[in-house]
Amino acid sequence: MNKMIFLGPLYDYIYKLYAMKINHFPLIRLSFYAVDKAILYTLFFLVLRYIWIRFKKKNAHFGHEFWLTVFVFYVFLLFALTVFRDGYFIWQFQFYFHRPLSQINLVPLIETYKLTKGQSLVDFFYNLYGNIVWFVPMGVFIPALTKRHLGFLRVVLIGALISISIETLQFILNTGVTDIDDVIFNTLGAAVGYLLFFVGKWIKTRIKI
Repeated sequence: MNKMIFLGPLYDYIYKLYAMKINHFPLIRLSFYAVDKAILYTLFFLVLRYIWIRFKKKNAHFGHEFWLTVFVFYVFLLFALTVFRDGYFIWQFQFYFHRPLSQINLVPLIETYKLTKGQSLVDFFYNLYGNIVWFVPMGVFIPALTKRHLGFLRVVLIGALISISIETLQFILNTGVTDIDDVIFNTLGAAVGYLLFFVGKWIKTRIKI
């Protein structure tokens, strides 16, 4: 991995304190690295967004722009954690277009079931609940930030397509295991997120916040 641009000193400090005390410290480094990249690309987005608003002479609403930026940061972080793990820029990645399709798991829940037979259930819980939780914000932000009304099925479909794009990039870049279970759980997470958005919207109209 390359050196971090923003969080390097903080990571080095934490590394000195806890590297020998935490078994899964490489996961902590991956998280720091992903956040660092998400910060960088979110800054790029803010510059481009500012230019776009000025060019179109649009009146920017602070609340909308703030939550849009949070959503963009979340998306960059999601892809940095799942796909673009080892570099900052596209030219730093190697593409594997000739990988055999047999390496893709298309049988639902088989790999997840295998995790229940492992020495530790940590991987099972992360694979199941982690994949769901990571896509809950997707189901909340998409309908909240779009001007057009997007129903449940459209939001869930968008969540599924984003998940498929992640799995496809993982396969092409050889940066993860391409598994249908991830798509299933991600899509479920988007559905849960939309339901939370719908309930929140219903409560807001009822109590007139």
